Amino acid sequence: MPENSDSEVLARALTGDREAFGAIYEQYVERIFNYVYYRTGNVDDAEDLTARVFFRALHHIQNYHDRGVPFSAWLYRIAHNLVANWHRDRSRRQEIPLTDTPNIRYRGELPEQALLANEERRGLMRLIRSLPPERQELLILKFVDHLSNAEIGLIMNRSEGAVKSLYHRTLLALRDEVGIDLTEEGE
Repeated sequence: MPENSDSEVLARALTGDREAFGAIYEQYVERIFNYVYYRTGNVDDAEDLTARVFFRALHHIQNYHDRGVPFSAWLYRIAHNLVANWHRDRSRRQEIPLTDTPNIRYRGELPEQALLANEERRGLMRLIRSLPPERQELLILKFVDHLSNAEIGLIMNRSEGAVKSLYHRTLLALRDEVGIDLTEEGE
């Protein structure tokens, strides 16, 4: 069900048709989960928050009004709000993990190489998570969901030019932090 042709299904979902809402869920659940996962870094929390996004959407779909933006922008806005609340609540009560074990899987490479790759990945995720939330959101929408600057602008309530500017400033900040040129990718 491509986004441009889902108006009939969406119209049915707006009238309370749960089967139509199920089709909407199937279309967007993976994208919303990925967005939430990359904002939280935790599979369990991402699953919980994704469920809450669709629970909230189901119970408030009658409040959705087509304003000329994709329906997904409405879902991303719900996800954004829930993730922001999750971060705020988490900062109030710090949790200390019992174990902090690396997630290493054998991929046919030497264990030392897997460990180094995993360390690099964790370092990059720490760096990305140290960015302001709007920059994290931008990187997730751009590199995980592969959205265009125009689509990101709709989700983040910014102009396409503002998204390009934020993207450029974010990449420059990352480049300065890690000492490599990232501006060639994703433009």
